[in-house]
Amino acid sequence: MKILVLGAGGFIGVNLTERLLKEGNYEVTAVDIEKDKLKDIGVFDDPRLRYLHLDIRTDNDTLERETKDHDLVIDLVAMANPALYVEDPLGVFTLNFTENLKIVDYCHKHKKRIIQFSTCEVYGMTAASVIGKDPKDMPCPFSEDDTPLIMGPIKNHRWIYASAKQLLERVLHAYGLQHDLNYSIIRPFNFIGPRIDYLPSEKAGNPRVFSHFMNALLYGTPMKLVDGGKAFRAYTLIDDAVDCMVRIIENPNGACDKQIFNIGTPENEITIEGLAHLMKEIFNEHFRQEGDPDPEIVTVSSEEFYGKGYEDCDRRIADISKATELLGWKPTHDLRSVIYKTMEYFVQQHRARQGQPEPATASN
Repeated sequence: MKILVLGAGGFIGVNLTERLLKEGNYEVTAVDIEKDKLKDIGVFDDPRLRYLHLDIRTDNDTLERETKDHDLVIDLVAMANPALYVEDPLGVFTLNFTENLKIVDYCHKHKKRIIQFSTCEVYGMTAASVIGKDPKDMPCPFSEDDTPLIMGPIKNHRWIYASAKQLLERVLHAYGLQHDLNYSIIRPFNFIGPRIDYLPSEKAGNPRVFSHFMNALLYGTPMKLVDGGKAFRAYTLIDDAVDCMVRIIENPNGACDKQIFNIGTPENEITIEGLAHLMKEIFNEHFRQEGDPDPEIVTVSSEEFYGKGYEDCDRRIADISKATELLGWKPTHDLRSVIYKTMEYFVQQHRARQGQPEPATASN
């Protein structure tokens, strides 16, 4: 099978590309404007990989030709940084909807199957928060086909990312109804693992929360809890997530045709405040060396951290029964091992840059 992976140089894309090449049954064209992470895993030595430097916003002819020449298109192209949702909402919408819609159009035109990556943020807020209840007191597993999608008010333009992704999903569904486009949609729930987002000390901007906390542990900056860190998240190791993705790609007996899949680990739920303390605990137990900083955990407002117009998703719990029933998939890593394995990668990278020996770490 010839697979076109758009956005292959990002966190999910590079891990998925690496796995597809290990499977041995695929020819992969990896498309991105960055290839540093792909170089890091040595995939350019594999004759089944072709890298194409392409910006989907500017080279429509090449994008259409590549779509036509492949059996499957996997679309990971996205602008997924909460700080950008409030800094550049129009840019976020344009890339996440308008530019991605071209790919859907090309897949329809050339009768190609598409796997579209969406986001768990399409679910928005829980009903509990809307009616003034504490989200932790109400179970809220999000079901792909039945759960209402609740966005915040227009003035909180943080929701433009989720709204763009939701609209793209609705267009895919309409294409499937009216033109029999074969699609699968993936809603990721907080994937972390090796090669996740940059650390702020390495690149400007506000990253996702794990990278922010990891940066604090390595460089001594404060671990900032936005609005007290009361929001809940459930973390999934990228290895588990990729295992589910490969099953969706393989599509046994057409089980994934015109289906939406949550990929997450509902058992690994924790508050952001709890995550900060757990990461400090794991760092102190396994990675701390003499002279390492001991960052302070502080509370900041969302406006101070992200800017005006931010609003958070209060809780995200994935109902993964569809992936279990149709694909036989279940995640295998508990929360502590997910955090440990992700931290281990960053600590090793940091020590190598600093020319320091790696700490002796117990297996977790």
